[in-house]
Amino acid sequence: MSLAGRLAAAHAELITRLRRALDETRPVDPDTELVLRHRWEELPEAVRTPAQLLGRRSAGCEGTHGVFPRCNLACTPCYHAREANSVRVDSAHTETQVDAQMAYLRSVRGTGQHAQLIGGEVTLLGPEGHAAALEAMRRHGRKPMSMTHGDFDYDYLERLAIGSDGRRRFEFLRFAGHFDSMMLGRHGIPRPRSEAELHSYRRRFVEHFERLRAEHGVRFDLAHNMTVTPRNLDQVAEVVHACLDMGFGMLSFQPAAFVGNPKRWRDDYHAVSIDTVWREIERGVGARVPWEHVQMGDPRCNRSCHGVIAGGRWTPLLDDRDPRDLRARDIFLQAFGSMDFERRPWIVAVATARVMAANPQVIPAAIGFAGRLAGRVGIRRLLRGRPRGLTFVVHAFMDAEVVRPAWEAMGRGEIADDERVRAAQERLQACSYAMAHPAEDRLVPACVQHSVLDPQENAALKRLLPLRETTAS
Repeated sequence: MSLAGRLAAAHAELITRLRRALDETRPVDPDTELVLRHRWEELPEAVRTPAQLLGRRSAGCEGTHGVFPRCNLACTPCYHAREANSVRVDSAHTETQVDAQMAYLRSVRGTGQHAQLIGGEVTLLGPEGHAAALEAMRRHGRKPMSMTHGDFDYDYLERLAIGSDGRRRFEFLRFAGHFDSMMLGRHGIPRPRSEAELHSYRRRFVEHFERLRAEHGVRFDLAHNMTVTPRNLDQVAEVVHACLDMGFGMLSFQPAAFVGNPKRWRDDYHAVSIDTVWREIERGVGARVPWEHVQMGDPRCNRSCHGVIAGGRWTPLLDDRDPRDLRARDIFLQAFGSMDFERRPWIVAVATARVMAANPQVIPAAIGFAGRLAGRVGIRRLLRGRPRGLTFVVHAFMDAEVVRPAWEAMGRGEIADDERVRAAQERLQACSYAMAHPAEDRLVPACVQHSVLDPQENAALKRLLPLRETTAS
């Protein structure tokens, strides 16, 4: 090739690399940006507030369904339909279904969204099947979180994260461990009498991941889930207080709802509201935990507050009573939108620089916010208290008896006359937790999935995957 030809080829290669770098360092993926704009426009007017993250920061969370409905614990209450434990766990089925659902989610919700690998108990898949499902989710631009009861040993976790060749399969794992005293059949404590009896099991769950990080360099992010009923409502504060320093990044609580197998309904779940649970969280923290300044979907469904724990004391990230913090929130959402901060460091650095160049007001707002946060947390605690993020969340699901008529009316394009059903319709419209049905080309709110679709889905799975065969790997 002539010198001119070589120069032309080098120039073309340089242009290609520059274009690739520009694409990789976009603050927001164009497909995701379009999806968020559409999601914002379809939200009910009442929830389109400056505090709303849905349609601005995120398209919402996602979950799998019909992939492994079986669980080896018996819990009261449980959202599972009656047929769930009559379906065998089959890794090939799980991988096929997860791949199809995630591909659909990528096509309609963009990339970089959080997705839960959920069904019955994920560890029944076995390490290989579990790993294959996580890899399928990652291929489609999802950030997977495995939902588990946490009753597994370190060997299982190591075989999940480390392949047979001794190499890491994953640099980073997200897990949510569900622990509460209504869960029956856990090894070592089949019938817990109180939440306090489970603290050693909560700690052991975290210690598995700490050991994995120490031995193999696999980082982690852990959530703690707990169902709340009248039986353990007064123990929520004690659980919060005990878990503050265990290493969880999120403490999430779900007031029980009348959904799933009616034989497992034991109490008046209406006695536990999202308000009562939130008050117990504040009692456990020993401080006010604000939530109205940042919202995901409908406040009747979700409440959350991001904070920092340092030196044993938790401090909210934003002071909802300080107009300067609210202004910083607005500037961040306007400038960064749904930018993914979990990409490679150099990509995040360049993307951030692009945002700041286009939005110079970000810099003074960030400096002011950082100074105020440092003052609230305390400089000494920041320097010596090993600060880390800790978020509190409450998810309130709806009863099946209102979800079904609400969903059916929405399908007919009707607004229900019944006040409770109409409220359910509003909440479903603002739902922040969706499940994919590729064959029907639609997304379904999780409440609809569990209240309306799970029973018929599990009945079909019982025929497809009868228990008499066992092919989990």
